[in-house]
Amino acid sequence: MEEALMGRNRGQARGIAGLLAKIALPKSSTADVPPQTPPQNVERSVRDTAKLPGPFQAQPPLEEPLIPGGESTSGLGRGALRGRRILIPEILNTRPQHVASNKRGSSGQGILLEANYFKVIEKPDWCLQQYRVDFHPEETNTHIKKGLVRQCSKQLGSYIFDGTVLYTTHNLTAQENLELTAIRQQDAAKICITIRSVGELVKGDPHYLQFYNILTRKCLELLNLQLVGRNYFDANSKIEIKEYKLELWPGYITSIRQHESDILMCVEINHKVMRQETLLHILERVKTENPYDYQNVFKSEVIGVTVLTGYNNNTYRIDDVDFNESPMGTFQSKGETIRYMDYYKNKYGIVITVKNQPLFVSRSSARDRRAGKNDIIYLVPELCRATGLTDEMRSDFRLMSALAMHTRVNPHRRIDKLLAFNRRMLGETTIQEEFNNWNLKLDTKLVEVHARKLLPEKLHFGNDRQVEVGGNGDWTKSSKDKGLYMTMTLKDWVVVVPERLIQEAKSFISIIRSATNFQISEPQYFEIRRERCESYTECLERIMSKANPQMIMCILAKNRADTYSAIKKKLCIDRPVPSQVITARCLRAKEIMSIAMKIAIQMNCKIGGIPWTIHIPLSGLMVVGYDVCHDINKKGIDFGALVASLDKKLSRYFSTVSAHTSGEELCDHLSASMAKALQKYREANNGALPSSILVYRDGVSEGQIPFVVEHEVMKVKQAISKFYGQVMPVKLGYIVVTKKINTRLFYKGRNPEPGTVVDNVITNPQQYDFFMVSQGVKQGTVSPTSYSVIYDSLSLNPDKIQILTYKMTHVYYNCSTTMRVPAPVQLAHKLSFLVSQSIHTPPTNNTLESLLYFL
Repeated sequence: MEEALMGRNRGQARGIAGLLAKIALPKSSTADVPPQTPPQNVERSVRDTAKLPGPFQAQPPLEEPLIPGGESTSGLGRGALRGRRILIPEILNTRPQHVASNKRGSSGQGILLEANYFKVIEKPDWCLQQYRVDFHPEETNTHIKKGLVRQCSKQLGSYIFDGTVLYTTHNLTAQENLELTAIRQQDAAKICITIRSVGELVKGDPHYLQFYNILTRKCLELLNLQLVGRNYFDANSKIEIKEYKLELWPGYITSIRQHESDILMCVEINHKVMRQETLLHILERVKTENPYDYQNVFKSEVIGVTVLTGYNNNTYRIDDVDFNESPMGTFQSKGETIRYMDYYKNKYGIVITVKNQPLFVSRSSARDRRAGKNDIIYLVPELCRATGLTDEMRSDFRLMSALAMHTRVNPHRRIDKLLAFNRRMLGETTIQEEFNNWNLKLDTKLVEVHARKLLPEKLHFGNDRQVEVGGNGDWTKSSKDKGLYMTMTLKDWVVVVPERLIQEAKSFISIIRSATNFQISEPQYFEIRRERCESYTECLERIMSKANPQMIMCILAKNRADTYSAIKKKLCIDRPVPSQVITARCLRAKEIMSIAMKIAIQMNCKIGGIPWTIHIPLSGLMVVGYDVCHDINKKGIDFGALVASLDKKLSRYFSTVSAHTSGEELCDHLSASMAKALQKYREANNGALPSSILVYRDGVSEGQIPFVVEHEVMKVKQAISKFYGQVMPVKLGYIVVTKKINTRLFYKGRNPEPGTVVDNVITNPQQYDFFMVSQGVKQGTVSPTSYSVIYDSLSLNPDKIQILTYKMTHVYYNCSTTMRVPAPVQLAHKLSFLVSQSIHTPPTNNTLESLLYFL
C-alpha cells in the first residue's frame, strides 16, 4: 500500500499533528505503498580532531581557545553574532504591478472567520536605540549573559536583550561605548560588559519586528516556559504516557509581523514528544538484544535522531557514534586538559555514572558554522533524551492513538487554548509591566478575517457523467458507479507472489478486474518460494529478459522497505516498466472492494488512463509542479522532481528527476528540467508550445525566497526563452507553495470547508499572497496552505489564480478527495520522495517519463 504507509527518513523530525493525521486515511488510495523504512547501517567516519563535550565542538589542536557553549572566537569579526538570535528574513516586495492596489478576489460566498492571531496595539512615542553587547572574558552562554546584564539594570533602565543585541528607547551614553562590570555567579569572576551604540532605528525598520519577537520570547520566559530548540514548552504541564515511556510537552509557537494593516502576533499550539529513557538506556537494551553486533545496530537506531540535552535545553542531531571515545576522555579547555566527566561535574553538577559509554557526534549545520561554530559537537548518551518518534512507534496504531487524544485538537478546543494563553499572558503582572514599559498592549480576542467560499467544482467521469463535489471535498461515494473518464486495456501483465499467497492473490485479482470499467485481462503468475529481496529481483530479471509486459504487480507478504526499494529500483531503473506493489494485508482487508477499486484506478493511471477530469477555462496552459527531497542514504544529496502537464485537461504529465548536492545551485537543474518539459509538450501537441506556464514551487523556505525571485526565476525564464525567442514571449506565473505554516482558521468554532480563501488581514502587504483551505479533515484542525505569487506575467486577476489553484487540488488520482496542494505539486513530491527514499537514482526512461508510474 504505497500511498498511506510511505516511509520517512529515519529520525526525521515531523509535526505530531501531521503524523497523527495519517492514522486513518479512509479516502486515500491504499495501493502501491512502500513499507516503513527500517534503520540502515550507516558507517560514518569521525574526524581525528580534538574532542569537546556537548555543546563543545572539535577543532584542530593548538589553535584558538575553545569557548564553552560550542562557540569559538576564531573567524568572528566585530560584527559577528553569537548566541540565540531571532533573525527577521529579508523583506522583499514581490507584489506585481497589476495587483499593486488590490490583490483580493471577489468570487464565491463571503464568510467571516477567526484566525490564530492577536493584534498588537501600539501607542509608542519612542524610537528604538540599538546596541551591541560584548563580554570580557568571553561568555557564550546566553542565560548567563542575560543574568550579567540584569545586574546592571539600574544603569540601563528599560531594555530588551537577546544575548548579543540590546534595545532601549533612550540613549545610554553620549560616548561611543559604555563600560559596566558584573559578577558571574558560577565562579565569582568579574566580567566587563562593553555596550557599543549601533544607532537609532527609524520607524518601519525590520529590527522593530525583531524587537517585538524578542519581547515576546522574554514574556514566554516570564511564564516559566522552557526553551527547547527554537520553541517554548511547558514542562510543568507535561503529559506522561507511561505505557510507552513517553512524555508530551505542550508549548507555543509565536511570531510577530507586520500584516496588511496591523502588527499581529501569531500563536500556534505545539507539542513535543520526549522519550523518558535516555540514549544510554537504548544502548543497554540494544546490547542485550544484539550482543555480537550491538554497535552497528545501535548506530542504525540512533543516527539521524534528534536529542535533547537537559543541562542546556539544546537539541542536536546525531550524525555518528564514536565507540573509541568515552566520558573518561579529555579535551583542551582554556589551555588546560580536562576530562569530560570532570567538566560536567564542575560546570553543571552532573555526575556521569557509566564511564565506558561511547560519545555521539553531531555535526553543526551550515547556519551554525556561519555563526562562528565549528564542525563537530560531542555528546554523552547518558545525558541525552531522544525526541520525536521512531518509525516503529509511528506504525503502532495504539501509541499514535494515545498521542492523538492530546495532540489532535479540534477547532473549538484550539480556540479555548489560544484564549487561555492570551489570558495567561495578560494576567501575569511582570508581563504587563514589561508591555507597559514599551507602551504596548496585546488585544484580548482573536483577529477576524473576511474570507470567501469558492463555488463547488464539477468532475467529469466516463460516458460524460458529472459529479458535483460536496462541501467536504469528497466524491468517493458519489462517483462509485460513474466509470473512469478514460481507460486503457491491460492485456499483458504479470503478478509476482509468494507461493503461499497464490490463491488469495488470484481471488483479489478477480475483484480488481470487476471493480471498474478498466479492462484487465488475466495476468501471468510467477510464484516465489523464499520471500527475500533477491527472490523478487531475480524473478523480475528473468521475466524482463524474456518479455515486455505492460505492468508488473508484486505482492509482499510483509511490509518490508528493503524489498520494496529493491523492486522499485529494478523496475524504475534497471528494467523500466510500470509497477504496482501491494501487501498481503490488502488481500484480506474488510473493505476489499473499495481497496480493489482504488488499486484498479491507480493501475489504469500508471499505463496512461485518466480517472476523471475537471474543466480548465484557459487554453494553451502548462502547469508545473516542483519539489525537493533529501536522500536518506547520502547526506548532502537532494533530488528535485519536476512534473508538467501536457494537455488541456491537465490530466497527462511529463516527469523528470535531477540529483544535486547541497553546494550546487538547484536552479540550474530546475531550468534544465523545464527545458525537457517544454520539448515533451511540443512533441505531444503537434509542435505547439504552451502560451502560458504556471509553476507551483514547493520546498522553499522563507529565507530562500529572495534567491528564488532573483536567480531561480531568471534561470527558468532564460530556459524558456530559448524555445520562444523574441517573437512570442511566453506568459509565466511562479507561485511558492508553503504547507508548513502556523496559521489556523476557524469558522464558527469549526473547520472551514474546502474552497475557503483568505487574501486580506493576515496576508503580507508586500506580497501577492493568499491562504487556501482545500482539504477537508474529520479530526483535528485543518491547516491552510499558503500561496505567494512571486512572479507574474500572466496578468490573471486574483479570482482566476485562486480558482485555478483550487481546481487543481481535485485531480490527484490517488485520492477521491481534494488535496492540500495542486496535483502537480503533490505528484512532484511523490516522485522526489520515491527517488530519495527507495531508488536513489533519477529514472531516465523515455516511456516512463510520460506516465504516472510513481503514483
